[in-house]
Amino acid sequence: MNATSSIKAYNDVRLETGVPSADPHKLILMLYQGALLAIASAKNQVLRKEIAGKGASITKAIAIIDEGLKASLDRNAGGDLAQNLSALYDYMSHRLLVANLKNDVAALDEVSRLLSDLKGAWEAIRPVAVPPKQAAPAPGPQPPARPAALTYGRI
Repeated sequence: MNATSSIKAYNDVRLETGVPSADPHKLILMLYQGALLAIASAKNQVLRKEIAGKGASITKAIAIIDEGLKASLDRNAGGDLAQNLSALYDYMSHRLLVANLKNDVAALDEVSRLLSDLKGAWEAIRPVAVPPKQAAPAPGPQPPARPAALTYGRI
């Protein structure tokens, strides 16, 4: 098994095992990561002159952007932000098409930077995890309650 097929197998397994347990926020992060990985792969394939692989990787990145990220936007609730993101996703898809046609590494780098910035912003707004509901206390003496900060390891 060569390195490329090993990486593909790993990515397939990682994606299949991550999606069922992911919350909506995590799913968007996975889409960003998938698009970034496809673009990085396309860049390597351009440099190695693997034209068919480059085309497949760019097609995958465009599909993730259009059918994943852009399709998940709620234009009613998101207002101007959703409209602006939609336009940015359209721009990225166009730049990826140009990169595919012209073997333009700079266009791949530009889209990668844009996606990395959006991914970083999305990571920064990660919702705080809600602790699971606790069962009713058992009758009898109870241990002293711990402050919430100590329960989650944060002060």
